[in-house]
Amino acid sequence: MTKLIWDSVGERFFETGVDQGVLYVTTTVAYDTAIPWNGLTSVTESPSGAEATPLYADNRKYLNLVSAEMFGATIEAFSYPEEFGLCDGTASPKTGVTVGQQARAQFGLSYRTKLGNDVDGDDHGYKIHVVYGCLAKPTEKGYATVNDSPEAAAFSWELSTTPVAVTDLRPTSLLVFDSTKLAPADLLAIEDALYGDATTGTGSLPLPDALLALIAGA
Repeated sequence: MTKLIWDSVGERFFETGVDQGVLYVTTTVAYDTAIPWNGLTSVTESPSGAEATPLYADNRKYLNLVSAEMFGATIEAFSYPEEFGLCDGTASPKTGVTVGQQARAQFGLSYRTKLGNDVDGDDHGYKIHVVYGCLAKPTEKGYATVNDSPEAAAFSWELSTTPVAVTDLRPTSLLVFDSTKLAPADLLAIEDALYGDATTGTGSLPLPDALLALIAGA
């Protein structure tokens, strides 16, 4: 066996940033319309559950039962797509008019984070995060007077999710694609599906099995 080596050149990795947000809304088919999300400033992933409940027998710990794991997140942005209104509980009965406290539509979401290391900086690669079954919770929106230290109003939404099926695996709400580990052709196929291309036109959010089938050998 070789001796362990820490912090070798090119192996000091980190993850940073968030960009290329995309909202996927439903019309006649699940997640069939992709809309760019401009002004996205942060996505905080907040898994929950997977809590162990110990069971005892014969005067000792017998086993642990683990609760289901759920995925949630918080989105922060300076702006949001007009189509997000249906997901944020607003309806537009007339052009230029919105009515709040309406039913909230589910949606899909994707965003990209940058991967870096000590050699390439933050240009080493990136990850594409894909989230299914999102439902936005009402959150505060603060507005303040303009002063000598102006700030743009920031919006935020807490998301809960409903997992979707994946063949031979447990249902999930989250897929992550790593550009440093996927073959270029496979990565391009995933991006063309999510973002669209000259041939297919507007992107969409295929369900997990369909996305995984785009990867050679999947």
